[in-house]
Amino acid sequence: MSKEMSSPTRYRDPIAEARRQWTAHGWSQAAPGMAAVTTITRVQQIMASRVEVALAPLGLTFARFEILRLLGFSRKGRLPMGKISDRLQVHPASVTSAVKRLEREGLMTRHTDEVDNRIVLAGVTPRGREILVPATEAVNGVFESIELDESGVDALIDLLNPIRDAAGDHVETPAETDVRD
Repeated sequence: MSKEMSSPTRYRDPIAEARRQWTAHGWSQAAPGMAAVTTITRVQQIMASRVEVALAPLGLTFARFEILRLLGFSRKGRLPMGKISDRLQVHPASVTSAVKRLEREGLMTRHTDEVDNRIVLAGVTPRGREILVPATEAVNGVFESIELDESGVDALIDLLNPIRDAAGDHVETPAETDVRD
């Protein structure tokens, strides 16, 4: 048997190969940035897929889980729809769509504010609170699977936050964050 046939197939890291190609074709200054963007995008795809798989048995998507979890963390278990949109950094129409689905499933309610009827409040139901326990455990299991200790996670966040900040996100340190509304 020849050496070629007996050795396992070698696969190249597609991102490293793309970086090599960018450099070889005269784009050496852009190659590191391209590799960084592609790596971040790929990691996001991997993590999003793992979260969706973990939540699927509970009938949730990550978007719907985020809304339930946000409301579960709030003092009264309800927030204005606009505040949910702001906190989750998603378009109001996306929040409305997800909340309608959660409402149909009996996990949330919507009603107008008693003081200002222009404000629509979304609230988590007792059934929604129940599903939050296994859903949070499932999502936490995915986050734990990245095998970074807390200092590694903090270092990763510190590396990525300047990108968010430059895009206009208000980036706070963990000590400044307060989700008790």
